[in-house]
Amino acid sequence: MDATVKPLRIPPEMAIYAEKHGIFDLLQSLLRNVVVDKPEDPIQYLIRMLKRGNTEVPRVILLGPPSSGKRTVAKALCERTQAIHITVSDILKEDPDFSGEAQEEGENIPSDLWIRMIQHRLSRIDCVCRGWVLEGIPRTRDEALGLQEAGITPDYVVVLEAPDDVLIERSLGKKIDPETGDVYHVAFMRPESEEVMRRLEPPKEFLSEELVAQKLLGYHREAHGLLRTYGSCLHFINADQPHMDVSAQVLAYVLTRRRSSAPHTPRILLFGPPGSGKSLQARLLAQKYNVMEICSRELIQAVYADESSVGELLRPYLEAGEKVPDSIVLQILTMRLSRLDCTTCGWVLHGFPRDVDQAEQLRESNHIPSRVFFLDMTDDVAVERLCLRAIDPVTGERYHSLYRPAPSSEVQERLVFNPRDREAQVRAHLREYWEQMPVLQGFYPDAIHINADQDPHTVFESIESRLVGRLPKTLTDVPEGKST
Repeated sequence: MDATVKPLRIPPEMAIYAEKHGIFDLLQSLLRNVVVDKPEDPIQYLIRMLKRGNTEVPRVILLGPPSSGKRTVAKALCERTQAIHITVSDILKEDPDFSGEAQEEGENIPSDLWIRMIQHRLSRIDCVCRGWVLEGIPRTRDEALGLQEAGITPDYVVVLEAPDDVLIERSLGKKIDPETGDVYHVAFMRPESEEVMRRLEPPKEFLSEELVAQKLLGYHREAHGLLRTYGSCLHFINADQPHMDVSAQVLAYVLTRRRSSAPHTPRILLFGPPGSGKSLQARLLAQKYNVMEICSRELIQAVYADESSVGELLRPYLEAGEKVPDSIVLQILTMRLSRLDCTTCGWVLHGFPRDVDQAEQLRESNHIPSRVFFLDMTDDVAVERLCLRAIDPVTGERYHSLYRPAPSSEVQERLVFNPRDREAQVRAHLREYWEQMPVLQGFYPDAIHINADQDPHTVFESIESRLVGRLPKTLTDVPEGKST
């Protein structure tokens, strides 16, 4: 590779524009649809999707025990989103070879054939263009894994929950409208029309309490393994409520873009007094999320060491021990933050800005953070952390008189303390920090404050939870003793 070629830099406006106008979402949706639907002519397929103007069609799996209201919720959801409502009987109607009472519920059909039947139905143009809601499908973990292998992956998996005694009572009072197939209940969900009320009929299948209990037992037996398959995108809804409230909650969940709370390209700014752990938290974030860690002090030292033209600008200031002008620091930062790794992967910056003037210059350069964190701690804690730390010049190990004392008297005797960690200097730096913080906090009104006087991994978890937004509910969130 030619060493004289300059590193590729992408204008920071690109990422900001793309996030503002949903370009990342658009590309992600188009690529996912092509991979899942596998059209014969992908170019024309993409053109049709773009002309339609709606690339984000809903793909929903609606699960729950018998009588939890899946049919009612699915119809309400499809009416609002225009998605296609798919049931077991709908899939069976696609193939006239499958008929009979046992197969009305999709039983006694080989698993691989059943998966192909589902895949065939979902590949039809109505499902591709409008999305789909699978009611009560899949029913087992094996079916769920088969669907995944076939490339059928939902955006949302909604699970309706209710106590068994409520479900049994609902099942025994269930009524069916023979003309529409709508399900009603004489106590919980009466039809508004008296005409509909008069034509209601009991289900074809006689339901005794014992039979309903057996069906519930069968559901609970399969539920744990089934839901584990979709652990990353499960959302539980309490179905022991009026059906309109349940439908409204499901609609609100599906229609709300869950990814909107988390930026596609993280641009993180960390503030905090000396000793608050900014460097450690930046390193942890960089390691986990593959973003670029940018420390302004280390960046300036690196540029100075490479003897470039910009490094020559730094030389008189660093050799004289003077402060580097903001214009030079910003020039170096702008070059670094505009490089390809930062614009595509994101960055976490600390050490700059130190005052509101620098913050305004950073904003004017279009390097705008998507998350700002203040790591808060008292001066006494900061002094304790910094003034009692030292380094072993032989091994390079770091020690602290309280938190990590030297393992032996020999090591203790050779420890070296950094002159910058003298209490007088530390407190001077703390005063400088607190002089600027009120104005910087006003400049970043949406910043998040984190208590830094905790274990570093606890601090990291607090930052992480606010970085990625609301985490999806998983099986570990299910109360103990409750069936999953």
